[in-house]
Amino acid sequence: MCQLSGLARASLYRPERHESEWEMNLRNALHEAALDNPFYGYRSLTQELKRGGSQVGETRIRRMMREDNLLRLRKRRTKTTTDSNHGGRIYPNLAGDFTPRGLNQLWAADITYIRLGCEFVYAAVILDVFSRRAVGWAVGPDLAAELPLAALEQAFAERRPAPGLMHHSDRGTQYAAHKYVDKLRANGVKISMSRKGNPYDNAFAESFMKTLKTEEVHCNEYNTLAEAQAEIGAFIERVYNRKRLHSALGYVPPVEFEEALATGETAA
Repeated sequence: MCQLSGLARASLYRPERHESEWEMNLRNALHEAALDNPFYGYRSLTQELKRGGSQVGETRIRRMMREDNLLRLRKRRTKTTTDSNHGGRIYPNLAGDFTPRGLNQLWAADITYIRLGCEFVYAAVILDVFSRRAVGWAVGPDLAAELPLAALEQAFAERRPAPGLMHHSDRGTQYAAHKYVDKLRANGVKISMSRKGNPYDNAFAESFMKTLKTEEVHCNEYNTLAEAQAEIGAFIERVYNRKRLHSALGYVPPVEFEEALATGETAA
C-alpha cells in the first residue's frame, strides 16, 4: 500500500501524530534499519542510526519501536555437535584466565550443523576473540577432521600468526584428531580445550554460531551443499565481518575495528 501511494512505511503507524520533519525522518530511518537488521534490539539500532548521522538516544528509539510494533525476531535453540567420547588427548583449559590484548592471541573454534532439504551438512568456524572476526570457515558434508582443518588452514593463510597463538575449542573428536593437533603444533600454537560439560568455556565461538544460525541459516533454505557454502560464506564475509555491529567492539563491525586498530584510532 505504501509503495502504491508513495508514502513511507512508517507513516502507517502515525496517522494521528503531529511530528516534526526531524521526527518523521528519524522514524523512517528507524524502520529501514529495523528491516535491514531484524535481529537488532533497540541498543544496536540506536548505534546503527548514530553511525548514519542521527543524534538520538536509546530511550527514544525504544519508545518508537514499541509504538510502531518493531519487534526483534526471536532466536531458536540449537543442538550440540560435540562428541568428546574419543581416545584423543584432552588439553587443559588455558583460555579461562586469559584475556587477549591484541589480534592473533586467542582463536576460538566451533562446529555446527545445517539442515538442507533432506540431509545435514556442517560448518566449522574460527574466530579471533579480540576482534570477533571470523578468520576461517568451511562448510562440508560430514563431521570428519578435514572440515575444521580446512577452516584452520584458511585462518593461517589469512592471518599468518606468529608462534604463541592460543587455539581454544571444545573437546570434540575433530579437534583432538592427530592431523588437526599436528597442524597447530607445526605453527607454534598453544592448544586449549573447554572443561567437560561446560559450553560456557567456549562462549565466544558459541555466540558466533548462534548468530550464524539465527540471522542466516534459519532465514534461508539451502537445496544443495554448494548453495549453503556460497550463502554462508557471503554472510560471514559481507555481513558478519563487515557490517554487523558488535557491542563488545563499541558497536562497530570486526573489519572496521581492526582497521581502526591498525591506525591507532580504537579506544583502549
